[in-house]
Amino acid sequence: MTAQVLSPTPAARDRRRPDRQRSGRRSIHAAIARVARMIPLAPAIIIMVIFLVGPIVWSFYGSLTNAALTGPNAAHSSFIGLDNYVKLWNDPVFPLSLWLTVIFTLGSAVISQNVLGLGIALVINRANRRLGTLVSSFVVAAWILPEIVAAFVCYAYFSKDGTLNQILAAFGMTGPNWLYSFPMFAIILANIWRGTAFSLLVYQAALNDVPPEIKEAAMIDGASGAKRLLYVTIPMIKNTITTNLMLITLQTLSVFTLIYVMTAGGPGNDSTTLPVLAYKEAFRFSNIGYGTAIATVLLLIGAVFSIIYTRAARPSKD
Repeated sequence: MTAQVLSPTPAARDRRRPDRQRSGRRSIHAAIARVARMIPLAPAIIIMVIFLVGPIVWSFYGSLTNAALTGPNAAHSSFIGLDNYVKLWNDPVFPLSLWLTVIFTLGSAVISQNVLGLGIALVINRANRRLGTLVSSFVVAAWILPEIVAAFVCYAYFSKDGTLNQILAAFGMTGPNWLYSFPMFAIILANIWRGTAFSLLVYQAALNDVPPEIKEAAMIDGASGAKRLLYVTIPMIKNTITTNLMLITLQTLSVFTLIYVMTAGGPGNDSTTLPVLAYKEAFRFSNIGYGTAIATVLLLIGAVFSIIYTRAARPSKD
């Protein structure tokens, strides 16, 4: 015995037509409402396209040309496709610069500035007001200095006859030429000194927002200071930690003035990070297209870090 498939009657089809028409009208009204809500945002979107998206697109196009500061290519550059990126891939200096950029970013930002900023904020949060203000002012003073001034201060401190070696000499020790013998170590310390204040200010604000009754409840339950930090404070400021990591990572990736004033990427290429390499190729060797290709790679690295941190900051779905 076979089952029979009954087709809808004409009357049923007629009843369905008004439902489909109403559904179509609702979809049109919803689309119109979405467009109407976007109209006030149009000026902001236009400005963002002109001043953000436009330069990025133009920069990427520039990396596909042989533009230069001097010679015939300065007046009449031409499209060369991916030749600059192929040259970059075969350039022995590029992987070294990439590696030095990773070391500089991890050493001076992701680990040091983040941990130091949180540690100092915790100390200030528990200290008396006068001591907290003194420590905070001392740390923030390095951050509010113009970058060029901070760079010259660090150069004077780490140079062969600088402040550090003068201090060592007072104790009967002879220090090396830090900027020549240990250039990455010197610029990492300089960036930590200058950038820790940003993390400090971020974490101070976050710690002030942690409800004191929660910490008091954990203390009553017998939790030690380390356990309160690990199981109460850090989980409550997790999003702040992620945001701070993203900001200081992007800031450190783009550090140029500090490195260029202290070592100019030397000796040789021992402290040439990607921003310094891009500057050298574009303005010292006049190869604008090649330098722009290096800057584009740096932009992509920053975008990858931004995506990772943004995903990590999303609230988890239960």
